[in-house]
Amino acid sequence: MPKSYTIGSLARQVGVNVETIRYYQRRGIAQEPAKPPRGIRHYTEEHARRLRFIKEAQKLGFSLDEVGELLSLEDGLHCREVEEIAGHKLATVRERIVQLGKIETVLAVLVAKCHGNRGKLRCPLVASLESSSS
Repeated sequence: MPKSYTIGSLARQVGVNVETIRYYQRRGIAQEPAKPPRGIRHYTEEHARRLRFIKEAQKLGFSLDEVGELLSLEDGLHCREVEEIAGHKLATVRERIVQLGKIETVLAVLVAKCHGNRGKLRCPLVASLESSSS
C-alpha cells in the first residue's frame, strides 16, 4: 500500500511549513489532492517528491516562477527548454559571482585602510562610502 500523508505529516517529511505547502498550491506549483466527503486530504509520495524538487530548485537560486516553468516541462520532452532556463540561471549566478568578487576587493581595501587608524581620525571606510554616494 502506498504511503499516505496528511498535510501536517507531509510538511514534516519534507521539512517545510504547512503554510508553505498551501502557498505552493495557490501558486499552482504543488497539487492539492481531492478532499473526500467528510474526510481529510491524503498526500502521496509523489507530492513529497515534488515539494523536495521545489526546495532543491530554490536552494539553487531558482525563483518560484522559474520552478513553475521547470515543473511544466518535467515530462522530459522539453529538455532543450529546461537547458535554456538553467543556462540563464547559470549566467546570472556567474555574473553575481563577478559582482561579489569586486565587492570583496573594495571592502578588503577599505577594511585595510581602517585597520591602523586610531583616535579621532575620520574613518576611511565611512568617508569612502559617503563620497561615492554623491
